[in-house]
Amino acid sequence: MIPVAVVVTALLAGLVTWLQGSGIQDDLAARSRSALDAAGLRGGEVKFSGRQATLEGFPAEEAGRALGIVQGVDGVESAQASGGAGPAQSAPSPEPSTTPPSPPPSSPPPSSSAPPSAPPTDRDGIQAELDRKLAAAPITFEPDTAQLTDEGEQAARDLAPLLRDAPDNFRYRLVGRVADGPGGRGAALKLSRNRALTVIRLLIREDVPPDRLLAVGSTSGSDSSDNGGDSDRRVEITVEQR
Repeated sequence: MIPVAVVVTALLAGLVTWLQGSGIQDDLAARSRSALDAAGLRGGEVKFSGRQATLEGFPAEEAGRALGIVQGVDGVESAQASGGAGPAQSAPSPEPSTTPPSPPPSSPPPSSSAPPSAPPTDRDGIQAELDRKLAAAPITFEPDTAQLTDEGEQAARDLAPLLRDAPDNFRYRLVGRVADGPGGRGAALKLSRNRALTVIRLLIREDVPPDRLLAVGSTSGSDSSDNGGDSDRRVEITVEQR
């Protein structure tokens, strides 16, 4: 009788344990199902073996999220997807680029050149501009001739726009300069006037009105030859009111 009593007692104890385990599994399954439903994951099934959960029937894109929810249910020791797969792993973060970022396009530097100023329109302004240009590039001639040097011809051409575009109530007196040479003062005056006329003809070709140009001869009054230097072989221009 004693051995039979022991066996019966063991069977009863096992039955109680089984019933208790089954009750825990049902409770965990119910709470897991509720948590999944609350998260909008209704397409799969959760089964328990003790406190270990197995998820079946969840789409691949939802399996990882479902595993995380079930594992968060109080009392669940572990969870896995059907087939033994663990929770879905999130994609690794991309490695930070080691290439330095390109600098933003820089704005073009502001132009350092100032816009060209308007040409002068008053007598003093025109005269000052003429004097400035003639000081930088005088109108010079070959010695003892009325033939312009290459530099002198270019200097005269550069003056033409200023003279042409000035108000038409101005005229320009062109004075040829020479030194008194061996031919005497008369020959020097003739040469100086011819030099002024040479420049006038060039300016007319550059569209400066001829009625605004006046040629005048003059000498330096020195006894030196016309070979003395550019200061005695040039043309000066004076602005006059008409």
